[in-house]
Amino acid sequence: MNESVNCLVCTRELWEDELGRYACRPCERRIGDTLAALAGPGGLYARLCLRIQPAAGNTGQTVSGSRSAPIPASLAVLDLTANGGLVSILEDWVTAWAGHGLATIGAGGRLQYRVDRAVATLRLNLPQAVLRYEPIADFATEIRRLHGQCQHLVNGAGPIEFLVQCGCGHTIRATLETPHTACRGCGQEYDKAALVQLPALGRAAA
Repeated sequence: MNESVNCLVCTRELWEDELGRYACRPCERRIGDTLAALAGPGGLYARLCLRIQPAAGNTGQTVSGSRSAPIPASLAVLDLTANGGLVSILEDWVTAWAGHGLATIGAGGRLQYRVDRAVATLRLNLPQAVLRYEPIADFATEIRRLHGQCQHLVNGAGPIEFLVQCGCGHTIRATLETPHTACRGCGQEYDKAALVQLPALGRAAA
C-alpha cells in the first residue's frame, strides 16, 4: 500500500479517494492506453513488423522473372520485433507481476500472439497492480519508452515505398500506409494484406 500522498508515476498529489494507490487514475488510464496501442493487427508491433520486409511471401501464383533480395530491414526494428525484444520485455513484466499474484504466465506461440497475450494480461491486471505493485512507476516508464521507440520507427522516417509485381506482370509502387492500391496495368485492387503477399521487386527509389 502506498503510504505517500503522491502518485509514484506522475508525482501529483493523490485525491482523497485515490489514497493508498501507487498510481493515480489518470496514470492508470494512460498506461492502459499505451499498452493497448502496442497490440493487435493494427497496433504498433504489427506495423513495426511490416517495416522489416513488406513483401514477405507469395500467394503461390507463378510469375516470370526472379525475385530480388528483400527490402533491407533496420537493425533497430529487428531488435524490437525479434524474440528478446518488445515481446520478451512485456513477458518479463508479466512474470514480475505473476510473482505478486497479479498475472498468469502464458507459454509459446507466435510473436504477435505472445505480444497480444502479454498486453491483454497486463491490462487485465492493471487495476490491481496500481494498488499492489510498488514498482508501477518503473513499469510505466518502460512501457512509455517502448511505445515511443515503436512510434518513432513506424512514423519517424516517413512512409516506406516499395515495388511489387502484380499478377499481370505490371509493377506496383506502394507504401505500407496505403490501405488500397490499384494496379495501373490491369486495374486489380489490393488491400494491404494482399499487397504484402505479392512478389517483391525491391525498395522504391527516393
